[in-house]
Amino acid sequence: MSDDFDLLETNSTQKTEKVDVNWGKAIDTMKSKLSQEEDPQRRQKILNATLDDVVDMAEKDRTSLLDAIKDLTDYQDEVGIMFEKFSSLNATEQKVIDDAQKGLERARIELEDAENKPDTWWNNLWGRKSKIKKEKVEFAAAEKVRAGADNKAKAMFQERIESADIQTLLSELSYKSQAAVARLKNREVEIKEVEEKLKDAIVEASKNHTKALQKKKEVEDKLEEQYALLKQARQELEEIADKQSTAYSEAIGKMTIIEQKVEELEGLKNAYTTLAASKDSFVHKHNLTIKVLTSLRSNLQTHRAKLKSDTEERLKYYDGYVVALKARTDQEFAAILEHLGVKTDEHIGETLASMHSASARARQEMMDNIPVHEKVMTGVYSTYAEALHEIRQKDVDIQKNFADRYGIDMKEIFEDYYKADANAPKVEDAPDPKTKTDTSNDDLLG
Repeated sequence: MSDDFDLLETNSTQKTEKVDVNWGKAIDTMKSKLSQEEDPQRRQKILNATLDDVVDMAEKDRTSLLDAIKDLTDYQDEVGIMFEKFSSLNATEQKVIDDAQKGLERARIELEDAENKPDTWWNNLWGRKSKIKKEKVEFAAAEKVRAGADNKAKAMFQERIESADIQTLLSELSYKSQAAVARLKNREVEIKEVEEKLKDAIVEASKNHTKALQKKKEVEDKLEEQYALLKQARQELEEIADKQSTAYSEAIGKMTIIEQKVEELEGLKNAYTTLAASKDSFVHKHNLTIKVLTSLRSNLQTHRAKLKSDTEERLKYYDGYVVALKARTDQEFAAILEHLGVKTDEHIGETLASMHSASARARQEMMDNIPVHEKVMTGVYSTYAEALHEIRQKDVDIQKNFADRYGIDMKEIFEDYYKADANAPKVEDAPDPKTKTDTSNDDLLG
């Protein structure tokens, strides 16, 4: 490891060397750990996992992440962290805050412009005071909108992440981690600044403690002198026999002055003693505070370094997790397509096979129906010939009847009627119904 490696200043842009992983050994290690899994249900769940099981597990991961982010957001509110500075808002959510802030600034400027207009009778005549009143109302409304913008954006954010996918939730968690790293760094700087101030305070308190002790010593020396003078003055007062004499009065006055001096000096001694004790106490208090702050700062550095390093690694880890989920989905999609493809192949094959067998069966039925068709047509033709014979037989009777009644030979009329049929049989040559008649021109199908 390099001597200048500093975990506290991890460079996220630094390129890492490719690591050669022995996958065989890694898999053996994984199997070994898996066999030592204390929870048999968890081990069994891993061993017997299906793609559908993974879906349920991924959804549980999403739910857990969602709950964690909600808790973190609530914690931000509890500790007074500004929401918009510690959480990732999208453009729509951020716009709610930005628009409210811009509206507040506009209302403030318009109110200031109205108030800065000179208070003259002419301006008042043209509505200066009413304008100020109106702008104050609008400014109050803008303040209210701005005050609620943060909560509105937060509500929109919470609503958005309710239905967010795992990738979005992991990104949100990473964002909070990165924001926390910056926040920890700022807190370390703040603590360091306080430590420096306390160090200066210790030095100042130590100086004042020393000065107080020095002053106390000076006062004590003066007190010794005054105590000696007071003792002497009292002795002189006792030696004066005439208590009504001027000398006695002067001695009392002298002693009183000395006693006042002693009282003042004793007061100063107590003050300097108290001051020295106070400064000494704060030296220890500041020292203790510095130790606590240094410890906290050290812990913050540890958390920050680990969080920063872990967050960078987690981003890669999360990317792998998300890609794995997508791969699982793609795998499931491919399996569905394969299944549908097989089913489609089966259906198309079934349709083609049915089409072929139906065609063959139709051909067979067509061949089978030929004799039947001929038999039917024979019957049709026979019936047709029979009907035609009956008609022509009746024609003969009609001709004979006309000839008898009117003396008209109907033969020519009927011959004209049948002239289109050159091969039409003569009346007297009507065909025998038992014999096959040539009806080539009489066949309507022809």
